[in-house]
Amino acid sequence: MHSTSHSTMAGVWLPLVTPFRDGELDVASVRRLIDHYAELPVDGLILAATTGEGLTLDTDETERLVAVAAEVAHGRLPIWLGLSGSDTRRMADTVSRTSAWPIDGYLIACPYYSRPTQDGIIAHFTALAGRTARPVALYNIPYRTGVNMTNDTLRQLAEVANIVGLKDCCADAAQSFDLLTRRPDGFSVMTGEDALFYSALVHGADGGILASAHVETAAFAGIRALLRDGDQGDALARWSDLAEVPKLLFAEPSPSPIKHWLWRAGLIASPEVRLPMMSVSDGLAKRIDAEMLRRGALGAESAVA
Repeated sequence: MHSTSHSTMAGVWLPLVTPFRDGELDVASVRRLIDHYAELPVDGLILAATTGEGLTLDTDETERLVAVAAEVAHGRLPIWLGLSGSDTRRMADTVSRTSAWPIDGYLIACPYYSRPTQDGIIAHFTALAGRTARPVALYNIPYRTGVNMTNDTLRQLAEVANIVGLKDCCADAAQSFDLLTRRPDGFSVMTGEDALFYSALVHGADGGILASAHVETAAFAGIRALLRDGDQGDALARWSDLAEVPKLLFAEPSPSPIKHWLWRAGLIASPEVRLPMMSVSDGLAKRIDAEMLRRGALGAESAVA
């Protein structure tokens, strides 16, 4: 049993990939993945977020994904739902519509493309949080959305009772550091920049929501445990070896490289992604296979055929 409360965020969380096979949701692989990660030092799962290709899932598929994941996790892991959109009314309706779903919280991205003001961001998230009693974490990723949520805006939103944390992908080291040094009490800051996991922890982040932690999961968790125990030297040595994994898994658009790894490891039946995502190139596939072989992680994809 994991120690993380279902209403807080800390440790290593996975924005879980969504397995597909022949164009359909691959329920058997969903079950396999949840069982796999429930036995590893994973502190929570985010479903249908960017890594989970949430923008390509229809409502029925998302509901099915949540139902299967919750059934298999059965309290072993908190399950949060990733949401994104630029129409506050439609997003609020989605939050209300999912109120009966077996989820523990929401990760909600800043409105994309419309580029609202900071006051608009505050009004947007306040309206969404007001539609649920569940905890809400915010997701700031300006290089995808086109708008940056400032730390002053974030601190104001943290006054809303059920806005409990942030996935930080602001890509501004100074902004991230300022937030970590002046964040509200009890407010979780999770890095979403896999390559910066070690440095974010050193600066005081509570953990990470890391696509790369689909692989070498225990190693990611182990680095955080070492830092919490004050063993920075060993943590840095382990990170020096692990740091190549995020570089490899983000060498082409995510989640294609991760799905290739999981397929070759025998955890999902197919590395299939949905357009506009494309499968990994032959060159990257060979590099991933070589790294898996080096790490003793290469399985037989026929195991899940």
